[in-house]
Amino acid sequence: MKKVLTTNEQDEILSTLEKRFEKNKNRHKDLDWAKIEAKLKANPEKLWSLEEMEKTEGEPDVIGYDKKTDQYLFADCSAESPKGRRSICYDHEALEKRKENKPLNSAVNMAEEMGIEILNEEQYKELQKLEKFDTKTSSWILTPPEIRKLGGAIFSDFRYNTVFVYHNGAESYYAARGFRGLLRV
Repeated sequence: MKKVLTTNEQDEILSTLEKRFEKNKNRHKDLDWAKIEAKLKANPEKLWSLEEMEKTEGEPDVIGYDKKTDQYLFADCSAESPKGRRSICYDHEALEKRKENKPLNSAVNMAEEMGIEILNEEQYKELQKLEKFDTKTSSWILTPPEIRKLGGAIFSDFRYNTVFVYHNGAESYYAARGFRGLLRV
């Protein structure tokens, strides 16, 4: 699979991202789009990943800057879990365990294919400080190995003005559960 966008596709995703950046200043106070755009242009494979996030209706946007690594952080900022990433189990092992009614993919596989990370619990909670996400849906979050080893996986949502973290069998999947991704640029 090609992981490079055409010049036209690069221009389109940059335009989409810039408009979203300008419209949602609360997510990235004190950050300068020109610097972000320069970094994106210098890393075309990151633009490809952002396009994948966009295609699956994640509405990626800048949510911060890591001074230690000199990286901008993009996350899915769609109000609900991205539509193009729902009805999936947690990982490949869980997908293989399903004997009937297998979902088409898993969160871990999709994230890897897209070149992004699944949000962990801390990142998910930080995202919720910017706005309220997943008020009607839920999102798989990175599961600690000790939970996964026992067959479980964790997911999160926002209800009753609170971020909740729950557990489920890793092979389960629901029409209203997907995952949110993070990309470092």
